[in-house]
Amino acid sequence: MTHDHDLVLRPTEAQTAAALAPPPGRTGGDLVVETLRGLGATTVFGLPGQHALALFEAVGRSDLRLIGLRTENNAGFAADGYGRLTGEAVPLLLSTGPGALMSLPALAEAAAASAPVLAISSQVPSPGLGGGRRGHLHELRDQSASFRDVVKSVHTARTPSQIPSAVAAAWESALTVPFGPVWVEIPEDVLRAETVIPQVTGMDATPHEAAPRPELTALAAHWLSHASRPVIVAGGGVIRADAAGKLRQLAELLDAPVVTTFGGKGAFPWTHPLSLQSWLEDRHTTDFLEDADVVLVVGSGLGELSSNYHTFFPTGRVIQIEADLGKLESNHPALGIHADARLALQALLETVTPREDPGAPERVASLLAAVSDRLAAQDLTLEQELLTAVRAALPPRSPSFWDMTILSYWAWSAFDPRHPNTMHSAQGAGGLGYAFPAALGAAVAEPDTPVLAVSGDGGAMYSIADLATARQHDLDVTWLIVDDGGYGILREYGCATGTDLTRPDFAALAASFGVPATVTTPETLRADLTQALKTPGPSVVVLPTTLKMFAPTHL
Repeated sequence: MTHDHDLVLRPTEAQTAAALAPPPGRTGGDLVVETLRGLGATTVFGLPGQHALALFEAVGRSDLRLIGLRTENNAGFAADGYGRLTGEAVPLLLSTGPGALMSLPALAEAAAASAPVLAISSQVPSPGLGGGRRGHLHELRDQSASFRDVVKSVHTARTPSQIPSAVAAAWESALTVPFGPVWVEIPEDVLRAETVIPQVTGMDATPHEAAPRPELTALAAHWLSHASRPVIVAGGGVIRADAAGKLRQLAELLDAPVVTTFGGKGAFPWTHPLSLQSWLEDRHTTDFLEDADVVLVVGSGLGELSSNYHTFFPTGRVIQIEADLGKLESNHPALGIHADARLALQALLETVTPREDPGAPERVASLLAAVSDRLAAQDLTLEQELLTAVRAALPPRSPSFWDMTILSYWAWSAFDPRHPNTMHSAQGAGGLGYAFPAALGAAVAEPDTPVLAVSGDGGAMYSIADLATARQHDLDVTWLIVDDGGYGILREYGCATGTDLTRPDFAALAASFGVPATVTTPETLRADLTQALKTPGPSVVVLPTTLKMFAPTHL
């Protein structure tokens, strides 16, 4: 009998010839590049630093496309945006110490949103490792310790021969569900040293599947098939698993209403008769979920925002499908199914008994009418009209990226994304400055599609430098900056200290980078945004206005 582990891949004649006569002058940096190319990478993000020069020189000798941003944090956000759109592992190349540490907020967002970012950082030369203080520039006693609690896994290569295996293991980890950022660390002398190791030609890193246990999906299917009032909560895991189609099939088989979390926007059609949309910060929705006798949660941990600030207390049975074991039953007891959303939904589709509930669309319409009536009782016409204008201007399949600003908070609940995987925001980790650099990464991933970024003036200041990146690579991103003179959302929380900001003339500043800019009004926003999105290359639209949030309903 032959077992899989007995099989040996024999080199081809060409591989053998190449191995016996490697090109001269190759370094550890070339081994990194060859491994990335062998795994399928075509694009890398990052910016060079002293200890990482051998890595960047190797990139320059290759056919990899380097998108160099102006700060490591923004490079990480750009890699995140590219990874969310493509589902591919995205190399992020970093230098030692301050450069590496600058990427932490971006990697935290990638971790919260399950974006497969492959961070590869240099380290001080090998003699400086081990916790001592040798006085190397950028030295940290244990650099990887700063990342270990943020990323999925940490990988090190201390010799050139370890580089291909370390990079491949990290690649596999990043793309094994739940997707997430990983960390690879290589000392400067290892990257710089010439090597006689053969060219990397046989790379393979197959992600592991997370299949559901059949006895669990059988019980879940039984509960759903015999439920009186089933409801589905669809999170970001549905988007990452490319499972929106299977979710819709299941909802229609069961006549089960569906609400999407803010990270799951687009997982279910906004105008479908069973769509509860995304009004999770509304007590009407919370009550609807609490009234359900079976709640199926797919690809969500029911965290703070998804549970209306932990005011959701289910009274019926809960089934939770979640690829991240740490999130499984972390907030509510449930029938926990540790699985990829796509595989689990397929298992349910093959097992459930269809049920009919002619009254379900009417209950959905009643809830949405109640939400609309609540908003109508507040003075919120401006905010709703602005979202309508943005939706009308944005092509249906164009990706949009939203920063932590009032218009984005509105969009989480009220914006129709039209299609799966087209609306993204920083609400996973909640850091400022996400939208514009992430949109740049998306524009690299989909160069023939206009991309929208939405920021407030406070968040925009984190990303101004990368107007130069947008111009340098001629990326088709329109950046809408809502200028209210400060951190408007913090004012909404009642904070008057440190929230008023001096800011530049954004239009003039954009023009100084060679990026066309328009100052618009609420009345002209739709036309100005439409024109900017139709015009190839980067552009900026500035909207001076002050917005309000709808009243909280979780108190």
